[in-house]
Amino acid sequence: MNPYRLYLVTDDRQPIDTLKTVVAEAVAGGVTMVQVREKHGDVRAFIERAQAIKTVLQGTGVPLIINDRVDVALAVDADGVHLGQSDMPAILARQLIGPDKLLGLSVETEQQLQDAQLLPVDYLGISAIFATPTKTDLKKQWGIAGLRQAVAHSALPLVAIGGINETNMADIMATGVDGIALVSAICQASCPRSAVQNLLLKMG
Repeated sequence: MNPYRLYLVTDDRQPIDTLKTVVAEAVAGGVTMVQVREKHGDVRAFIERAQAIKTVLQGTGVPLIINDRVDVALAVDADGVHLGQSDMPAILARQLIGPDKLLGLSVETEQQLQDAQLLPVDYLGISAIFATPTKTDLKKQWGIAGLRQAVAHSALPLVAIGGINETNMADIMATGVDGIALVSAICQASCPRSAVQNLLLKMG
């Protein structure tokens, strides 16, 4: 099974109870991976959220990934970490988490995509495919053509993120990308389970 196919990134503005419900529903609908994101820098709150989601994911086989923070991932014994370009270097992160955990890295330019091929990472998050309100410091919009090029030039699995919804999912999957990461399309849905089922149908 491809763990990257439909990758849920949590909305850090949602209270913890809402978050647990969203994740449980999304996993029931068919989400294949969950990344817990906490942008407000409160480590204790981050650990608490990660722990809560880990409990929800227990026994589902869906990996728990922690955004940015290797210390939080180790604290809760998550399945992996996803790093941004300004986070801890991937080589160092790999030494800390060991060989068996998943390590992802965001790439925002062609140069970063090329450099990442030599790093000890398992997959790359390619952003942003389209402009989105959740990403304000946008370096580049890859678009469909750019994403197709990236897929052709990467030996590592690629997960597309940024401005993706059910209207453009089929086009994105047609590039040969390994998966799609979503925040709002799932977290803001009135019924996350049916939203996920619907998105998987659109992915074909």
